[in-house]
Amino acid sequence: MKLEFESNLEYQKTAISAVIELFKGQSKHTAWFNLYSNGNNDPITPVKNNLDIGQTQIFQNLQEIQEKNGVAKSRSLDSMDFSVEMETGTGKTYVYLRTIYELNAHYGFSKFIIVVPSIAIREGVQKSLEITREHFQNIYAREPLNYTIYNSKRPVDIKNFAKSNNIEIIVMNIDSFAKDQNVINKINETGHKLIEYIQATSPVVIIDEPQNMETEKRKEAIKSLNGLCHLRYSATHKHQYNSVYQLDPVKAYDLGLVKQIEVDSIYSDADYNGAYVFVGNFKTAKTSCSVKLTIHVNDKVGVKKKTISAKVGDDLFELSNHREVYKDGYILNEINAQDENITFSNDITLHKGQENGNVAKDDIKKCQIKKTIIEHLAKEAKLSKDGIKVLSLFFIDKVSNYRDYEENQAVKGKYALWFEEIYREVFKECYKKDISDEELDRLHNGYFSQDKKGILKDTKGNTKDDDDTYSLIMKDKEKLLDINEPLRFIFSHSALREGWDNPNVFQICTLNETTSEMKKRQEIGRGLRLAVDKDGKRIRGKNINRLTVIANESYDDFAKALQSEIEEDCGVNFQGRIKDRAQRTKVIYKNNFQADPLFLAIWNKIKYKTTYRVHYDTNQLIDKVVEAIKILPKITEPILYMEKVFLNIDEEGIQTNYLASERNKTQIIAKNIPDIFAYIENKTQLTRTTILEILKKSERIGDISKNPQDFLDKVCDVISREMQELMIDGIRYQKVGLTEYEMKLFDSKELEIYMNDNSFQVTNTGKTIYENIVPLDSETENQFAKECETSEQVKYYFKLPNWFKIKTPIGNYNPDWALVFENDAKIYFVVETKNTGNDVVDLSKLSKSELLKIKCGKAHFKIMDDVRYEVVTKVSDLSHI
Repeated sequence: MKLEFESNLEYQKTAISAVIELFKGQSKHTAWFNLYSNGNNDPITPVKNNLDIGQTQIFQNLQEIQEKNGVAKSRSLDSMDFSVEMETGTGKTYVYLRTIYELNAHYGFSKFIIVVPSIAIREGVQKSLEITREHFQNIYAREPLNYTIYNSKRPVDIKNFAKSNNIEIIVMNIDSFAKDQNVINKINETGHKLIEYIQATSPVVIIDEPQNMETEKRKEAIKSLNGLCHLRYSATHKHQYNSVYQLDPVKAYDLGLVKQIEVDSIYSDADYNGAYVFVGNFKTAKTSCSVKLTIHVNDKVGVKKKTISAKVGDDLFELSNHREVYKDGYILNEINAQDENITFSNDITLHKGQENGNVAKDDIKKCQIKKTIIEHLAKEAKLSKDGIKVLSLFFIDKVSNYRDYEENQAVKGKYALWFEEIYREVFKECYKKDISDEELDRLHNGYFSQDKKGILKDTKGNTKDDDDTYSLIMKDKEKLLDINEPLRFIFSHSALREGWDNPNVFQICTLNETTSEMKKRQEIGRGLRLAVDKDGKRIRGKNINRLTVIANESYDDFAKALQSEIEEDCGVNFQGRIKDRAQRTKVIYKNNFQADPLFLAIWNKIKYKTTYRVHYDTNQLIDKVVEAIKILPKITEPILYMEKVFLNIDEEGIQTNYLASERNKTQIIAKNIPDIFAYIENKTQLTRTTILEILKKSERIGDISKNPQDFLDKVCDVISREMQELMIDGIRYQKVGLTEYEMKLFDSKELEIYMNDNSFQVTNTGKTIYENIVPLDSETENQFAKECETSEQVKYYFKLPNWFKIKTPIGNYNPDWALVFENDAKIYFVVETKNTGNDVVDLSKLSKSELLKIKCGKAHFKIMDDVRYEVVTKVSDLSHI
């Protein structure tokens, strides 16, 4: 199958625009050649990116962007580093790849280096370049683009990169150029270092996961690329450098841009009757060695788990505050840090990750596997009819627990054996039939590294041994989404820590035996991306996009740890967003509610699908645009900084000596003014006559000669903004023949919610379609539902399902409520509930997109017979006239 990419997601377009607008005022250049010499009459003639606006203009652009995007303003432009924060699963790689095309389209920049911190991420970027190529080529009129993965054995790739006139991308692992001994930094037979070819192009440097490249050595390596600027993309920036866009976990989660997270906890009640010991990490120093142990200790309020640091000679009886179960033989005799094991005086030996005195350990893991399979099959039954394949992912610490070897022959480890045994049992319970050995064997597989003999092995995920694993799973990414591919359960050791995810991972089961070094954000990140169907189309809706984590700890512990990580990484409060699987409840519809006269009375009025046409008065558009252009900020000429320098190229690289007395700056007078009408026409679809009228009446035509690119971009922004508002003001809806929303969708689109989610328990079932609970999104809706149930005038009410959508020019709109109201006569309401903190809804406090969708809602329901559309906070706010 082939993934289908969406080109009009507003949040992605905003992230792209945030970078493009940094260079407003920059002219578009093509084929800008630059001549370097190594002093031996051996010229390097690369095509380079050229920047002809100064840092004053860029800083002004930066502050405008930050204000528009609600980001803290930079006090100064200390460097050409710019940060873009995007939550895992929201399309970070797509955004920066499309930004490359946009930078080329706007300014002619053609040289780009993508720097990554690991093999896994490098493989992920390569896969993204492959699968988005056709998509981008269609958007950007087949603009030639070449990309290569840097390989020190292919120096010709670097030379071709430097000399080509096309868009050129090189993907480089930071470790491939951060050391002096790297091939790229050594002088070759031509007298050059390969890195000089890159430096000569002034590339735009894109840094993927920059928080992993904050050491002084790595920062110096990035600086050595001589980048025109550094664009830093991550969900977890360690430092924000001139932030231009932030999509943090809370925004992404609340907007439904990633899957909702729920936790299904499997853990045993504390068994304090045995001598419990869990072996954690070892620490060695020059003269000592210690180990982290988790034991049960006596506390003021009883017995509790505690992690301690222990050394040879320590007595767990003493360290546990004299717990009798540790009295005989729990003195630490030996710590073997090399083999990662310890031995007590009673001859008990434990390895890292092992625990003693917890008989329920294997039972917990078996229960986790069973819960995962049950959840998987339930979602599969629900989603397969919509062509959505379900995947489950198991994290394990030891490859041998899944695939072991006896005399070099592969055998199934305990997890594989448990999985097959439990799957047979659950499958038979669900489908009342057996599954064949062949079918079962094809359902699960592992992604692990292997040695030269093909033996699978444990690795840390950052070595050359992992290359084959990353390559395999990246190639399989789309194959795994094919509903006809039987593989559905994936076991992984280290390969999926970073750089890989799959949109159809719906369950993540943590079978880790050791204290995991992987953060919970890394674990859930493998499954946060929104699901796709069999055609590769993205599926939206919180009821479908739910990631279930089957954890070997309590819900409270998991939620608290994940919330702490997000707050530490991003500085935002994620509280209340992680759900307890045990609280998930199916919304039950009343039997035969479709036959209820009150339901039919309003449903038959609002069930019609519509299409729209937009109309606006051209003269009104001209007047509004002219007034907006007149108050645009002053347009100033870009500043050109001119410096005379000596370039010395020796074994140390390029040495630049500035002559302070020969530095000066001057304003650039535009010589090559673009085709104004063609540019604006292409961006706005207005006619040349209308464009001419706007420019003449604005009385700012003179600004074109000062900085044509900056002026034209600002004018296009104004036109687009004013046109969008006028279009929606003049929007007209009409019914699409007899096309309507079918009532059977209520049954086919099963809905589940969490009882702690502002849910409202129905007591008067005669007034609504629900038997048990009303699906709500906020406390405001909760209060509104309570009023509906108790109000004598509200005869019937229900929440409009999320599949009930109205098409608008800015995306689909799902209104909140349908009501049958009776005062002196029956009134049929469609209601949008908003709370702006006032007695009545203050529309000025709503976002622009909310306001525009409300306008569309009014226009849509205006053509429905006897239906009123209103925006209120309370039932009592509804107009009764």
